[in-house]
Amino acid sequence: MSETAFVALAGTAKILLVWGAVLAGLLPILVWVERRGAGLIQDRPGPNRVGPFGLFQSLADVVKFFMKEDFTPQYVDRLLYNAAPLVMMVPSITTFAVIPFGSSVHLFGHDIPLVIADVNIGILYVFALTSIGVYGIVLAGWASNDKFSVMGGIRASAQIISYELAMGLSALAVFLAAGSLRLTQVVEYQRSHLWNCIPQIVGCLIFIISAFAETNRLPFDMAEAEAELVAGYHTEYSAFKFAMFFMGEYANLVAASAMIATLYFGGWSLPWVHLGGIAGALLSVVVFAVKTLFFVWVFVWVRWTLPRFRYDQLMNLGWKVFLPVSLLNLLFVAALVTAGWI
Repeated sequence: MSETAFVALAGTAKILLVWGAVLAGLLPILVWVERRGAGLIQDRPGPNRVGPFGLFQSLADVVKFFMKEDFTPQYVDRLLYNAAPLVMMVPSITTFAVIPFGSSVHLFGHDIPLVIADVNIGILYVFALTSIGVYGIVLAGWASNDKFSVMGGIRASAQIISYELAMGLSALAVFLAAGSLRLTQVVEYQRSHLWNCIPQIVGCLIFIISAFAETNRLPFDMAEAEAELVAGYHTEYSAFKFAMFFMGEYANLVAASAMIATLYFGGWSLPWVHLGGIAGALLSVVVFAVKTLFFVWVFVWVRWTLPRFRYDQLMNLGWKVFLPVSLLNLLFVAALVTAGWI
């Protein structure tokens, strides 16, 4: 087999592996974990009827979404109304293309890096896609011709713009220390140094909290805010279109958790553990999955623990606290890099 054919075959296999693991494996489990975790935190059973421990509840939800009538209100902008769920979901699942999920593995005389696309502008790709995703929310709000939906879309756009600045500056400090925008290089840097969560604890906390705002999760779910806006930007959606928003939100949650693990917690690496071969590659994939699932649980835990912020509190935190602190953190890391201390 030629080198080009092998690279194409390996790339296709990695795409199917990652998307299959996220869409067919992780997202249905996440829905169950969200509901079961809420039950545990609130001292109630949670899903316990469909299958053992309610494990088949996600499957029942999928069947329900396909069986429900796909109702479209009369006065919507049909083109944008139908396109908005796709604009929301597609960027969220393509983010995984540049996130390394394991070390390289040597097969059939070839070294295969366990990342779909090891590009040298990985973080720019991630932020570009997350910026596109908000267009789906705004389009859904505007095209629905509903005042609650419009308010949800406006809130989402303002919120994501506000917290993306602080998140980007925090991530910039990580790449300043690693000397590269390539996510694989960030992981390699942390293998030979400390995990970034230790010397850059301030940037790590800002990034994690901003990820809650970027994914519209409590306590930052102002774009939905059921008590105020019914369901926000997807009030007028039903059936499979609503399911696409649902899938996009959970895919964003997984992608944010994977980015936190990659940028600040060593990615697929473990301190003092350097195994080679297929066993080492499998171990690195398991390590990355465990770290990602831990932060997924943190998202679930925080959702059912903290109350929702007021909108003015949310904006003040983003502009008056996180933005200046992230700038100071960037200057601090730049000073450490200049001095040769990190």
